[in-house]
Amino acid sequence: MKKLRLLVSLMTRENDYQLEQAASAQQAGPSLGCDVQVIFADNDAITQGTQLLKIIQADPAMRPDAIICEPVGGPCLPQVARAAVQAGIPWVLLNREADYLPELRKSAHKLPIFSISADQKEIGRIQGLQLATLVRNGGGILHIQGPSENVAAKDRTTGMQMTLPPSVPVITLRGQWTEESAQRSVESWLRLNTSQKTTISAVGAQNDVMAMGARKAFAGLDNLSERDRWLRLPFVGCDGVPKTGQTWVRTGSLAATVVIPPTAGRAVAIMHQALLTGVKPPDRSFTTPESFPPVEQLSPR
Repeated sequence: MKKLRLLVSLMTRENDYQLEQAASAQQAGPSLGCDVQVIFADNDAITQGTQLLKIIQADPAMRPDAIICEPVGGPCLPQVARAAVQAGIPWVLLNREADYLPELRKSAHKLPIFSISADQKEIGRIQGLQLATLVRNGGGILHIQGPSENVAAKDRTTGMQMTLPPSVPVITLRGQWTEESAQRSVESWLRLNTSQKTTISAVGAQNDVMAMGARKAFAGLDNLSERDRWLRLPFVGCDGVPKTGQTWVRTGSLAATVVIPPTAGRAVAIMHQALLTGVKPPDRSFTTPESFPPVEQLSPR
């Protein structure tokens, strides 16, 4: 039997969780005896769609045996997914849900088509518990969310609202999952007069690098007393990659994070098994996030 070739399409290199996704996929390949190619879309849905369509439309001998994709945008590349399946290429979504998956599974019943995701609402719920524990009475939260069209960002917000007390005010800013985008967003907010009139007791972000981008914005303030006041606040993120998020918690840059196990390596293993055995995997699988450190170990600053 020929050596299987799997393609993994990820969002960006400018994000520690995406790099962890790539590493988990590339580590899974050799252990299973298959080739894994990872490509990045520079955080652009059009770029990602173009990359994948070019691969799907290539000479059949050059096509991968499966595509594993973490989409940049909210629609999850439905046209690309259909093109892949029509070309006989199995399709996997990472950290997303899409209405078109049942349709694809029905139309191409012999192909392994599935999704594997972290429980995004549970991630938000855990972060809400962390922030509720860390925030001072009467203080609000500055919250940096992911892109407005991104389903994971929406679900994390919904989960946070489930556990954060309604009495805690939240000011919402937007980022693009990168440190630089969060830094720019916070810097823009700091230039508003309203930022000086708001009592903030904690800063939360929907991933760790955006939390660190917020810290950079505050660290750049010219007023030293204001800078120190902001930097003394607890900062909370998500992803919990060992070399970044967990390390930032241990060194005090972050007060807490939510550890989200990478899904790409697991998807490679599931797809490899499905292609070898012909047994279709479940249509949806989930990983379990957890607080780092445990919520009960947190205390207000």
